[in-house]
Amino acid sequence: MLGLDLDGTALDPGGKLPTAVVDAVQRVRARGVGVVICTGRRFRTALPIARELQLTGPMVVNNGVLIKEIESARTLHQAFLPEGVYAEALTLMRELTPPLVYVDDFHGGCDFLTERVEDAHVFQREYLAENGDFGRVVPDLANAQPDAVVMMSAMADTESLEALKGRVRQAFGERVHTHSLANKNYRGDILELLSPESGKWKALWHLARQRGIERAEIACVGDDSNDAEMIANAGLGIAMGNASPAARKAARLVVRSNAEGGAVEALEQVLIGV
Repeated sequence: MLGLDLDGTALDPGGKLPTAVVDAVQRVRARGVGVVICTGRRFRTALPIARELQLTGPMVVNNGVLIKEIESARTLHQAFLPEGVYAEALTLMRELTPPLVYVDDFHGGCDFLTERVEDAHVFQREYLAENGDFGRVVPDLANAQPDAVVMMSAMADTESLEALKGRVRQAFGERVHTHSLANKNYRGDILELLSPESGKWKALWHLARQRGIERAEIACVGDDSNDAEMIANAGLGIAMGNASPAARKAARLVVRSNAEGGAVEALEQVLIGV
């Protein structure tokens, strides 16, 4: 089994999927290796890439909160934000920016809720200007709590998000997992609040256990801190040349960057091990 990250890994720096990567994925699949996308993207924005890669079956999205079936958009597994977190987290996040509250409603056409866009951090407003089609602005998030929250996120400058992360950790401890990552396609960084039961590796390992696949039979390729856990736990963990320090430290092998064909190099290493 291969867990493959998208942004910064399979995709080039411009966010495009190179034909060489598509071809390499098909070679891996032809050797009997199941390829599972493991991405921080929501299902809707990962789906076109899954189709370009001609993949079917499960896909890990929202940093492992959801496992969705590519063909039907059916949710196969979920690790939603724990109960009793939403209201206090909302209060904390509002101090910086009205958050994005992600939901699992693909067929309903809504991926996230937010409020008071004019009060959002400028980096988040820029994101919403281009990604608002499948979001819904509500008058008050406190009165619009979904039955199940995929995650809560904020986009802002690094310093502000690090300060917010500290306050969240102080408030919730281990009840909430916080994850910071660079916003590859927009200005600033992203802070995500997720269930401690979520994560790319946890979701991938869930799929592997269902299929009787051992840890030694899993390869993972990624570039960011949200990939570090799956890179560290896989039998073959590969980091891209453009990877974060955490991902590099976790890897057994570091390949070229995503601007230099590193994903194809990584997939060739997977083939060597088959």
